Amino acid sequence: MKNKPMIVATGRAEKRERRDGNEIRLTTFIPIKIRRRGGRAVVVRPAVAEVAARSKAAVHDQPLLVALSRAFYWQQLLDDGVVGSGSEIAQREGLHQSTVNELLRLTLLEPDIVKAIYAGQQPRCMSLLWFQRNPLPVDWTAQREVVVRFDA
Repeated sequence: MKNKPMIVATGRAEKRERRDGNEIRLTTFIPIKIRRRGGRAVVVRPAVAEVAARSKAAVHDQPLLVALSRAFYWQQLLDDGVVGSGSEIAQREGLHQSTVNELLRLTLLEPDIVKAIYAGQQPRCMSLLWFQRNPLPVDWTAQREVVVRFDA
């Protein structure tokens, strides 16, 4: 007889193990509460405000995340002296020099903007294509002003 999976209300992620020893994490979130009332279990729906707060979920822009990660990796290669220039990176990666130099500009972003991108909380209009087609101010204050204009 097979064991049926049980629902356990722990409020945290549950860990399960596969037979090969690798650990996986299985998390399912359902926004309800189960209460006992008069000996019966009753499902209570969450408040409207609580649902609205969850609806602003993180939206990760995959191409922008990949470009940002590559840019910081390449910048680390330059800082460590592994490569001498963006042209050398382009040759090693099989890319055009302008592509590498375009992406390296992303390393000049203000740290709070980088954190927002990695968290998926950047403005919807902010994309890799925008960074490729528009000049990026070097000054972090000016960058913040550009980001504020995205939401306007």
